Amino acid sequence: MYQNTKTAFTNLKNNKFFELTVICVIIISALEIGAKTFQLSSTATSITSLLDIFITVFFLFEISIRFLTEEDKKNFFKSAWNIFDTLVVVISLIPINDAEMALLARLVRIFRVLRMVSVVPELRVLINSLVKALPQLGYVVLLMFIIFYIYAAIGSFLFDNINPKLWGDIAISMLTLFRVMTFEDWTDIQYETMEFYPYSWIYYMTFIFFTTFAFLNMVIGIVVNVMEEEHSKEKNKNEPSMSELKTEITELKELILKLGGQKSK
Repeated sequence: MYQNTKTAFTNLKNNKFFELTVICVIIISALEIGAKTFQLSSTATSITSLLDIFITVFFLFEISIRFLTEEDKKNFFKSAWNIFDTLVVVISLIPINDAEMALLARLVRIFRVLRMVSVVPELRVLINSLVKALPQLGYVVLLMFIIFYIYAAIGSFLFDNINPKLWGDIAISMLTLFRVMTFEDWTDIQYETMEFYPYSWIYYMTFIFFTTFAFLNMVIGIVVNVMEEEHSKEKNKNEPSMSELKTEITELKELILKLGGQKSK
């Protein structure tokens, strides 16, 4: 009985229609969370409350199926995505009417949208790539901070008298440089300082070259490289290895020899 139920649940979990249903429910959950930010009528409020109960029960059903179909139950919680999904589902069971836990329950319901990442494999690859790229990105960020710090110190010394609101101290200067790096009306800042220092454009051009063109391209290159590695790993997981193919061929040969021996007898 248990084995038949497990087989049925496994078939349901691997069913494409069920996967699409899970994605649709996640999207409906996101829309329901967005709808609650508006002023709703009493009827609409009742509908969203019933919808929230349905979504919570459905997610509980879905995570239960994934747990029951796992061969080794301990391995289920070795996956960070499974832990995240389980926490979201369990905390979503907290009634919103409970005054002490209402805020936590509402916040967790917002994070149910992130379950889209754990359901869609391509999104998981993207997130895993970003996480694995963080150690390499750390050195790029550190070098960028050093460049920011040097240019901010220079800007504070040179342009403090021109506009203290933008160059008053090194912290404000770094915020101003971040604005320059993102091209947010940076020419206004440049032309303001050029009235006093005509060659100050060199300061801005070199800063933009180092940060926007050089370092950001380095960040993109690192992330793309890690993403390619993750995609190749996923591809290798789905494709049988050479050793597995050799083993299958050997077993097939032995089976053919056995059948041939039986026929000769």
